[in-house]
Amino acid sequence: MTELDLPDQPATEALAARLAALSGAGDVIALHGEMGMGKSVFARAFLRALAGDPSLEVPSPTFSLVQIYDLPKATVAHFDLWRLDGPDALFELGWDEVQEGIMLVEWPERAGDELPRHALHLTLMPGEGEEGRRVILEGWSDRL
Repeated sequence: MTELDLPDQPATEALAARLAALSGAGDVIALHGEMGMGKSVFARAFLRALAGDPSLEVPSPTFSLVQIYDLPKATVAHFDLWRLDGPDALFELGWDEVQEGIMLVEWPERAGDELPRHALHLTLMPGEGEEGRRVILEGWSDRL
């Protein structure tokens, strides 16, 4: 387990870029935290870093539940499971079909036992100041 202080949004984006560089096909990144803690900020920065395009359009998958990105390093599935009825509904979203790529999963607790055990878990919580966050990273002990 690693804990980091992220003093502002650029620090969250820098962490996302660093983890994007370490990620590869088959990886799962589970983003935990209450609303407003920066899960979507992290996901957007991660995807832009993987694409090598700081202006990549990254819409929130809140209503579609999943957005798919065909990027040079891997296909990335960005899930927002906030509105998911339960783990059984994952398969209607193509959960099984995207596991060979990279999966970014917001609200991963809604996936239940379907979340792969090898996932990197990031838990974002309030930190110092208005923009500050604290992040706990669990997993990827061979890479972090």
